[in-house]
Amino acid sequence: MSVQELMQQIGAAARAASRQVASSSAATRNTALLAVRDRIADSRESLLLANAEDVERGRAQALDAALLDRLALNDARVDGLITSLEQVAALPDPVGAIDAVRTMDSGIRVGKMRVPLGVIGIIYESRPNVTIEAASLCLKAGNAAVLRGGSEAISSNTLLGGLIADGLKAAGLPETAVQVVGTTDRAAVGAMITQPEYIDIVIPRGGKGLIERIAGEARVPVLKHLDGICHVYIDDGADPEKALAITLNAKTQRYGTCNTLETLLVSTGAAAQLPAIAQALSDVGVELRGCARARAAAAVIAKDATDEDWSTEYLAPVLSIKVVDGVDGAMDHIAQYSSGHTESIVTENYATAMRFLREVDSSSVMINASTRFADGFEYGLGAEIGISTDKLHARGPVGLEGLTSSKYIVFGDGHVRR
Repeated sequence: MSVQELMQQIGAAARAASRQVASSSAATRNTALLAVRDRIADSRESLLLANAEDVERGRAQALDAALLDRLALNDARVDGLITSLEQVAALPDPVGAIDAVRTMDSGIRVGKMRVPLGVIGIIYESRPNVTIEAASLCLKAGNAAVLRGGSEAISSNTLLGGLIADGLKAAGLPETAVQVVGTTDRAAVGAMITQPEYIDIVIPRGGKGLIERIAGEARVPVLKHLDGICHVYIDDGADPEKALAITLNAKTQRYGTCNTLETLLVSTGAAAQLPAIAQALSDVGVELRGCARARAAAAVIAKDATDEDWSTEYLAPVLSIKVVDGVDGAMDHIAQYSSGHTESIVTENYATAMRFLREVDSSSVMINASTRFADGFEYGLGAEIGISTDKLHARGPVGLEGLTSSKYIVFGDGHVRR
């Protein structure tokens, strides 16, 4: 069987299963999630052995340390898989919720009902925990899922796919409601993203190169973000303690995440705060690159920032710093260079804060808070499938509601249009 034929078979099975999942009860879907949890707990040793094969193969392929770390499972991470399934099962069911019902002049009542998207294709790299996260969230939201993990995690993902199928079967749902693609052939990705008859939406989770390829070649809608060039702007009269704490946390709490601060913008009226902030960042090993005004304000900023720096997601202990002419200068810079992920203003001025909220066009905009809060769990979504910087369907952290759509529903009693 060719890869194209394999993906058609998988897609057709997912489409058929999606109708059964969509019509299933929340209790049935929760039962499936907890059955998967039990099978992972019972298969811990086998899962760790399969993962050890992946890690050894990764070392032989000279994967870097960060990729190997994301690939590896241990007892604590297996416990995390089990806990995540329990947490998703405990979340409120989004499917079938009806809201905004109103009575029209004609007498009909019109509302909206939340419904599953159908079949979700998810393409990701390295981390086998994404297999469980993606499967559980898609299933909870009433969808079928086709999961194509990275070739480096094939042993772990294949075993997890079997455990998921067993859990689905135990709950009376079709085993094909969640399918893990079993081939490492890269052609499987190309086939998946060009099957609009089977796949309703694709969500890529991985590096910028992967996401750019999928966005460029897909014939189905793609929910994505390419990178996270996030900004913090320190306004005139900003509280120095808040400005320092927010900047340090946004940049150094974790370096390799999409909501990490990459460019610090400081108003000319707040430039006096820059020496203390720059020194604190330098003291923890952050390399600082600044414009001429920033370097003049803080001698510890030893490197010139180039135009390329303003467009770079470092994912590393490197920060670009620019002194700007007030909030207008900050918003102009963000409009030109932001990836539309997350921006934050540090200010004590209510009017300026509200302007920033209204006029900055990113998926998350914050007042006096670290960009690191741009996360589904922190937003109260319970869990997330990823971050979207698209403007249609879902934007920002994508939780269960983002994995559903809505349809109009009408209640009548023999009504006819006149």
